Amino acid sequence: MKGLVMNRHKGRGGLVFYQVDINEALKIPLFASRISAGFPSPADDHIDKRLDLNELIIRHPSATFFLRVKGDSMEDANIFEDDILVVDRARTARSGDIVVCVLNGEFCVRRFIKDGKQIQLVSDNPAYESILVGREMDFEVWGVVTYTIHKN
Repeated sequence: MKGLVMNRHKGRGGLVFYQVDINEALKIPLFASRISAGFPSPADDHIDKRLDLNELIIRHPSATFFLRVKGDSMEDANIFEDDILVVDRARTARSGDIVVCVLNGEFCVRRFIKDGKQIQLVSDNPAYESILVGREMDFEVWGVVTYTIHKN
């Protein structure tokens, strides 16, 4: 898809990173009427404007990357195997954010929980235990997940 990916980088743990290219707009029709998720309503055949996905999901182009998900540790957060994460490295992680982090040389995606100086990495799948980040661990928040793209 033009406008969304530019450079492919191979990173630690075999992950493939896609860097954002916003030089070309990707304009898609946006209808003025909203779709009912409850009772049906008559639809308007009126396009309000054109929507650029770059403008919608990318706030910091030079610091935004796409990553493909491997595994099921975040399923309860509606992040599934083969989904694409939009990761913003310019954002500072806040407690409760879903982050991509490097833990002892390996990339992972987890919910970032900070209570005082204590940091926990929590899976949104009860099959996985939370990780309490200790001083002896090599740990870095690599970026904050801002959007998840997946097929229905």
